[in-house]
Amino acid sequence: MPTAAPYGSWKSPIAPELLVAGAVRLSSVACDGDDIYWNEGRPAEAGRQVIVRRSADGAVTDVVPEGLSARTTVHEYGGRSYDVRDGLVVFSNFADQRLYDGAGRAITPAAAELGLASVRYADHEITRDGAWVLCVRERHPEHGGPVDVLNDLVAVRLADGETVVLADRRDFFSAPRMSPDGRRLAWLSWNHPDMPWDATVLHVAAVDPSTMAVSGSRVVAGGSGGVSVSQPRWSPGGVLHWVSDESGWWRISREDGAPVPFDEGVEYTGPDWVFGQSTYTFLRDGSMVRAGSSRGVRVLEGVGGELPFSSYESVVAAGDGESVVCLAAAPDRAAAVVRVARDGQYEVLRSSQDALVDGSFISRPEPIEFPTTGDRTAHALYYAPHNPEHVGPPDERPPLIVLSHGGPTSATSSSLNLGIQYWTTRGVAVVDVNYGGSTGYGREYRERLRGTWGIVDVDDCVHAALHLAASDRVDPSRLVIRGGSAGGYTTLAALTFRPGVFAAGSSHYGVADAEALARDTHKFESRYLDGLIGPYPEAVDLYKERSPIHHTDALSCPLILFQGLEDKVVPPEQSEMMAEALADKGIPHAYVAFEGEQHGFRKADSIVTVAQAELSFLGRVLGFTPADEVPPVKIVHEERLVR
Repeated sequence: MPTAAPYGSWKSPIAPELLVAGAVRLSSVACDGDDIYWNEGRPAEAGRQVIVRRSADGAVTDVVPEGLSARTTVHEYGGRSYDVRDGLVVFSNFADQRLYDGAGRAITPAAAELGLASVRYADHEITRDGAWVLCVRERHPEHGGPVDVLNDLVAVRLADGETVVLADRRDFFSAPRMSPDGRRLAWLSWNHPDMPWDATVLHVAAVDPSTMAVSGSRVVAGGSGGVSVSQPRWSPGGVLHWVSDESGWWRISREDGAPVPFDEGVEYTGPDWVFGQSTYTFLRDGSMVRAGSSRGVRVLEGVGGELPFSSYESVVAAGDGESVVCLAAAPDRAAAVVRVARDGQYEVLRSSQDALVDGSFISRPEPIEFPTTGDRTAHALYYAPHNPEHVGPPDERPPLIVLSHGGPTSATSSSLNLGIQYWTTRGVAVVDVNYGGSTGYGREYRERLRGTWGIVDVDDCVHAALHLAASDRVDPSRLVIRGGSAGGYTTLAALTFRPGVFAAGSSHYGVADAEALARDTHKFESRYLDGLIGPYPEAVDLYKERSPIHHTDALSCPLILFQGLEDKVVPPEQSEMMAEALADKGIPHAYVAFEGEQHGFRKADSIVTVAQAELSFLGRVLGFTPADEVPPVKIVHEERLVR
């Protein structure tokens, strides 16, 4: 029989250490003949990223030599950091951002030899003759700001590092993709102030495969305001495909104009925050396999049978031409590299989490739609507290953590997230909000956030919490909001713009001063806030109005802040100024900073520390005693906590 215990104090099988035990971050699947490759981010190796090969005989080996890490920082977020063809691997190394081959030989010169602070490469594609690698290049001068960073599209000769410029004179480039005959090149570009989910241009040109000389460039799609093009890809027969939201939904198009079937309310790509997104591919006979997303759940179209997954990424054709390999996950299954045959038979090749929790402890996400401001509705995934060994007291309702995802142009997923289950197994409810501005619901929903960041996202997170409280599912006096990056901004904005709703907040590298961010951030996002708030500096008053740091007089609840000290996306000053304001006001708070961490925490020790500190903090603030023996986090003005 389950034991009755206060919510938040349940004994959980998910100890903080389990969040990283045997855990890796999987990304960027590739197939080369019968060999399958993927990238593993390893918290146990201080976040090092390693390309792994699974041979046809099932043998699994690391490809990246010791001391190197396959991670690019183009656009700071990176993404596709390697390619492989006929056994030849080319990748970007994190420490110096140079191109290397699988033997550890540097292909490109050091930045200092070129008189630059950094030269970075991303979105690699090796040519079919193995002589060149196509990639996006990003050059950072020794002095200057984001406006001085140069992006272009280049071909690097693997024998000697000679570099040929394929396309330039645009602010950004991505997705260089060569046709099967090696004589046509497709790529994407866009200019400030657009982000790639706002407006991009798809180009096609002829290319000489021996010299990489490009000629006859023309625009195939996009080019007019308000059309986002993504994922150019060639079919085996040489027909160019891409994804476009010209209809209001991201759907697949063909250069020859032939229609591609689609399902209403389904989108076939997501926002290009990182390089190398791949949600569709082709089998040998030209038939398409694609992942479509609707209301936070993805299905894999083009294969038979019913698969036990609800999320698919990095979908690529396997060497046999009759199956695909992808990253797949489900509410009760950690992300894994999976091979799926045409008939729906599947094989798990590598799981991201070895130490899985018994499925009886998993809280399944419940999609909810709830009313919000302006007679509109918004979307979220609700996770009820769940632990087969415990129940809550009949006269008590659980605390609720409202998750505000990053981006903000992003979306939450229904795949297994042990970070969420960490709370639900302890008796804390979680609602993961796809507020207005999130992707997966069409362009109109995505553009609800245009000019309204700090308003629509806050309203939707507040209404998600109030909706669950009004339905008697959670305790209205113990509502918490938590988020990272842009989600951290939403957290801070909710606590300052809508005081009294939440009892506590947790900001992970969140934005406190929108104006400071507009002045001091990297090139990729240096004009992002033009669309979310307004053009800077013309709209400086609006930036101040939307910045939580200028409204700390409204802060009234405890707050914990987490920050990486090498973060170039949201600099540490953002969290530090908020901690200083909290100290001046005498509000109980904690500030936990990490040396050597960038935007998002990758080291095992950091991830464990965050989980322990957050549990300690919320237990103290919300009035429950965790069953875990976690180190108490240092709370400034702890004597002022009242519960």
